[in-house]
Amino acid sequence: MVQDSTKESKAVLSGYKVVDCTIAMAGPFATQRLGDLGADVIKVEPLDGEWQRHTPAGGAKGKQVNASFLSLNRNKRSLAVDLKNDAGRAVLFDLVRSADVFVQNYRPGVAKRLGVDYASLAAINPSLVYVSMSGYGEDGPYAHRPGQDLLLQGMSGAMLSTGRAGEPPSPAGQYLVDAVAAATAFEAVLAALLHRERTGEGQLVSVNMLDAITTLQMQELSVYMQGGLPQKRSAEPHAHVYIRAPYGAFATSDGYVIVAMPSLKTFGGVIGEPSFLEMNDTTDPWTYRDEIFARTRDRLAVKTSAEWLALFDQNGIWAGPVYGYEDLLNDPQIRHNGTFVEYDHRTEGRVKAPGFPYKFSKTPASVRYGAPLVGEHSRAVLAELGYDDAAVEALLRDRVINETAG
Repeated sequence: MVQDSTKESKAVLSGYKVVDCTIAMAGPFATQRLGDLGADVIKVEPLDGEWQRHTPAGGAKGKQVNASFLSLNRNKRSLAVDLKNDAGRAVLFDLVRSADVFVQNYRPGVAKRLGVDYASLAAINPSLVYVSMSGYGEDGPYAHRPGQDLLLQGMSGAMLSTGRAGEPPSPAGQYLVDAVAAATAFEAVLAALLHRERTGEGQLVSVNMLDAITTLQMQELSVYMQGGLPQKRSAEPHAHVYIRAPYGAFATSDGYVIVAMPSLKTFGGVIGEPSFLEMNDTTDPWTYRDEIFARTRDRLAVKTSAEWLALFDQNGIWAGPVYGYEDLLNDPQIRHNGTFVEYDHRTEGRVKAPGFPYKFSKTPASVRYGAPLVGEHSRAVLAELGYDDAAVEALLRDRVINETAG
């Protein structure tokens, strides 16, 4: 799916301006979603660029823009400005006057020290939707702890909902807490904008990663609190403590397949396990969880993944493949959905990346900009705010702003 980066946006948030003062993953991922929906996202970053520009995941540095930054900052323009400088803050204030949304994920207290806290910016623009993202909350005993994904996974309880008893906790294979916090912030911005459309009122919106990953576990925590069932990991690598067996990834003769809580009678007949035929689906999948897992594992080892998946499909058993990224990219449903987008980037060449997890019949998302270079749009953004060439040149000379020349 090739997107025209020069096409005028007709997306659902076209006409809204977002000031993005975020770093790392959660904040930039949330604002990228807003940009994908057509918002004019101005990424305000230090003169040398935000932290993620200099910290590539897996060492994937790219030509001038590393893969991590590239993945989280498309559909944004970059304004590189020194917010510790009075003249730099004045530039930001000018930007905020015409903005609809302001998003920051500074450490607690930093926004106030910089003079860009909610009270300060609401005085400039009372209709502003101001989003403050944090690790643990705006205040409280953990407010100053580092809001890092794995630390929050550990605290959330989720690591003990899978894996073997007696073995180390099982982290997710993604930056799960960052992604959930980003989705939460994105959702909150849309709701706050809807309120503003109805009332004209801006407001402060607070999103923290700890609450985001906790509420994601709505079902599991309800089973624990209301159902009174503890997290009891099993001896076998069962995929979830509150789901009945068999539930997990099982080796075949040439790979792995996923099997998800089938009727034991049907499943036992298909895989040739007579002990399952006498079991009760209501109670036995929990009572004999380890035994069911082990017997499933032994039976599935004798055929290929394709053979088992064909049999399971014929018998209405929930099952599927275990993919690596190459398999995912080549999957026919992924291709049919247009899950990935492609576009040309100024320094990185042809970029292929996950696209948009939503579709609109009349206001489609599109890639208008690749991830910007540091200050790539500083001059254009200031011109839109009414700064003439002489004023821009003075700010550049005084190192209040920075730009990457076109």
